[in-house]
Amino acid sequence: MQNSALIFGITGQDGYYLRQICEETGVKVYGVSRTNGQWVRGDVSDAGFVDKLIDQLQCSYVFHFAAASTTRHDALYENHAAVATGTINILEACRRHTPYARVFLAGSALQFENNSAPINERGSFAATSAYVVARNYATYAARYYRRLGLQVYIGYFFHHDSPLRSENHLSMRIVRAVQRIHHGSDERVLVSNPSVIKEFNYAGDMMEAVWLIVNQESIHETVIGSGQGYAISDWVEICFGLVGKNCNTYLSVFDGDPIEFTSLVADPATLVSLGWKPKVGIHELAKMMMNTWPKEKY
Repeated sequence: MQNSALIFGITGQDGYYLRQICEETGVKVYGVSRTNGQWVRGDVSDAGFVDKLIDQLQCSYVFHFAAASTTRHDALYENHAAVATGTINILEACRRHTPYARVFLAGSALQFENNSAPINERGSFAATSAYVVARNYATYAARYYRRLGLQVYIGYFFHHDSPLRSENHLSMRIVRAVQRIHHGSDERVLVSNPSVIKEFNYAGDMMEAVWLIVNQESIHETVIGSGQGYAISDWVEICFGLVGKNCNTYLSVFDGDPIEFTSLVADPATLVSLGWKPKVGIHELAKMMMNTWPKEKY
């Protein structure tokens, strides 16, 4: 056993910020990515690969962030492979080779029944998408392996962003459009459901919560969110305000995207009881993301 961490999905924003935290605390980091780079190239759905790697590295922490991160039905098999099969591969390999390891699995706020009230980890599960089905399977697998003696933790993430987000995500898509408009574009910001309320958390804060969770033994499942909800239109207004423009001049609402929820906000009492609180609010997050646009684009 060594003081080290293995992160599946290290090239995503969560992997990036968790890596920073680990390294700052003296924990050596190994990462797995399907795109390689400086990391081990591999697929978490490959049981042989996962088993061999966990046996070889003997890490004291294992984190599973690999996923398609979309609720679209056409990602059914991709999500099942990364989330459901990947979870089983990690848990079984740890049971066999590193039973002392602390294992963290990324969950989602979307797993719970949502009646627009704040959601905590004691809520009932829903089955609203193929993505959620895969997440629910992973949760029950974690509970089973916990019965076998593994220290398995689940954090049910609410919405979080950072300057590392791509334009595949709505918050960054809005940021980039506002930046282009500020520099002379005549486009409009297109949003289908501006009144939907969700959280705008900073990924770095969320990873601080993950690190806190895996380094205690009393709580194994908790929602990870601030409990602070804002309408999507608030995010649009804040971003335009940072460049001195009125959002109503540039915002267009269109029909098309289905409404998955009208409000998705956490009840973070359990997480707060561990001593966590967010450091970055929605206004600071908007500034961070708005300030990262490469100037050479213009």
